[in-house]
Amino acid sequence: MSDTCPSGQQLEILWRDERATVVEVGGGIREYFVGDRPVLDPYPSEAMCDGAHGAPLIPWPNRLADGRYCFEGVEHQVALTEPEKHNAIHGFLCWRAWQVLRQTKTRVTMGTRLFPMEGYPFLLDVEVDYALGEDGLSVTTTASNKGKCACPYGAGQHPYLSPGSGLIDDCTLQLEAATRIVTDEERQLPLGAEAVGDTTYDFREARPLRAERLDFAFTDLSRDPDGRAWARLGGPDGRHAELWVDESYPIIELYTGDTLAPHRRRRGLGTEPMSCPPNAFQSGDGVVRLEPGQAVTTAWGVCLA
Repeated sequence: MSDTCPSGQQLEILWRDERATVVEVGGGIREYFVGDRPVLDPYPSEAMCDGAHGAPLIPWPNRLADGRYCFEGVEHQVALTEPEKHNAIHGFLCWRAWQVLRQTKTRVTMGTRLFPMEGYPFLLDVEVDYALGEDGLSVTTTASNKGKCACPYGAGQHPYLSPGSGLIDDCTLQLEAATRIVTDEERQLPLGAEAVGDTTYDFREARPLRAERLDFAFTDLSRDPDGRAWARLGGPDGRHAELWVDESYPIIELYTGDTLAPHRRRRGLGTEPMSCPPNAFQSGDGVVRLEPGQAVTTAWGVCLA
């Protein structure tokens, strides 16, 4: 496939009846199928990525109020990439060209170097490894501080679980999370947190999603014996697109896609692993202080059940 696609080079990996396509622009995952059933909601190869579909969110996920933060006593200002809300969103790497570092039939590792820039004067190498196997698709992100001073770091990614066909309104959702991070309506910045019990945001038991509009981060996740927390979207075909996060991701954001273009709305459920909450670079909550020469790794995955 031509690398003149808006998302650049298309890198396909295969395992049995599974296939996934990773892209050059943003280093994200454009599609993941088991047979002819989408597990992650795809976007067309001839289209630009919308709604950060599949993209790594580095060096912070979600929103940063006014694009401002303080680190080690120094004030920093980054560009406002969500200008209508006066926020910076999802870090710096969504529209950069990534390189293929390693590739086999079943896996591909993408990499990029984030050079010092205005507002983030640090040197960071990032690798994202995508692998297909017995347990579905696994995604491992490693960031290494190549600079001479410590830097702030957070990570996330933006896959959308697929209902198979139709809309997510016809699906059930289960996420065993005890707490929702409450945000304001205008800028979607954190105001606090609330227990989900006795609210419309309690998905600890699977229930129909219907017309529920979501764009919230959830935490206090229940975990299985392997330390994984799970989000499960049950489609009308009886299959479940299931996403897990390891313990490096204490937060999962759920986004029902209501602000996408009309023909793309509610076609997939944004189910975003996040290592830190919205506006973390300002609050400091969950932000890793990455020392020179230090690396940090996070992992998530998705499968069809």
